[in-house]
Amino acid sequence: MLRLGGPGLEIRNLADRRDRFILRVTDHADRPPPLRRAQALLAKGEALPAGFNLYMAVRSKAANLDQLPASASAIVLPDEYDYLSHGDIVRIQPTRKAIRVLYRRSSPHNTFLTTERCNHYCLTCSQPPKEVDDSWIVGEILDAIPLIDPATVEIGLSGGEPTLLGDDLFRILRTSASYLPRTAIHILSNGRMFSDVEFARQYAEIRHPDIMVGIPIYSDLSSVHDYVVQADGAFDEPIRGILNLKRFRQRVEIRVVIHKQTYQRLPQLAEFLARNLTFVDQVALMGLEMTGFTKPNLSDLWIDPVDCQRELYLAATLLADYRMNVSIYSHQLCVLDRRLAPGEEVDQ
Repeated sequence: MLRLGGPGLEIRNLADRRDRFILRVTDHADRPPPLRRAQALLAKGEALPAGFNLYMAVRSKAANLDQLPASASAIVLPDEYDYLSHGDIVRIQPTRKAIRVLYRRSSPHNTFLTTERCNHYCLTCSQPPKEVDDSWIVGEILDAIPLIDPATVEIGLSGGEPTLLGDDLFRILRTSASYLPRTAIHILSNGRMFSDVEFARQYAEIRHPDIMVGIPIYSDLSSVHDYVVQADGAFDEPIRGILNLKRFRQRVEIRVVIHKQTYQRLPQLAEFLARNLTFVDQVALMGLEMTGFTKPNLSDLWIDPVDCQRELYLAATLLADYRMNVSIYSHQLCVLDRRLAPGEEVDQ
């Protein structure tokens, strides 16, 4: 697994820099001088021309930095960051001697954490919420968006709960639409804020050309859903939110994580969705991932994937019968009912 951030940098001539700053990485030493001032050059042995905002090298190649003038700003990275390449975006924190890779140009799966705050406390949360003032993240995302390659296929926005940003979320979306009009945006949200018609209207009025909200619905029974997300009223508001979003012709994905608390009523949930929310754009039936809160709650969540194949098959085929767009994510193919495997025809 790639190391995406942490302390361990050796820093040269960065004492006068602010607490954190963002740069686009390049390994093209021949960049035009006006572009160098906003970029960090990866030193890879060739001559290092003057004018770059920052010079970087992994520890095993740090000797490349010796050719720089004594006054040049530079950092030495642990060798785990040797994967960095042209077009990547990093955050440098000189006071902590730390780096964070915010965006990898070569990856199709780039997601920005918008906030760690949330109004749910889900049993399966992969990013356990914190009540902290992390409003600085918005500025960081707004600084990063103009640096992203316009050819990027998709960017994710996650949390915490992104809609808790309110107007700041809309700023991020408007900025994305302006700088990255051909890049799809996928927002992971619990959907509750969209139950406010005015909030849903403002979201729709951004008119982003390619955007979707992924909203979890874990059961056809409100009590089960509310238990899984550990919040009262957490079923009714997302349902109203989905209705509002579709009222304004916005794209919606419904996400269902399958585990001990949800698998038994999976067919009933599929019927509820087919009868009441047939117009959503996608339904994702997702396997349990061993991360975040899943680990301490494992005794309440774990079921062998083999033991829920019947329910998964019934749910998927029912949704398919209603001509709904259904996908299966994060399931082990070796145990997946062969009728649901890629390339197989689903019995109708």
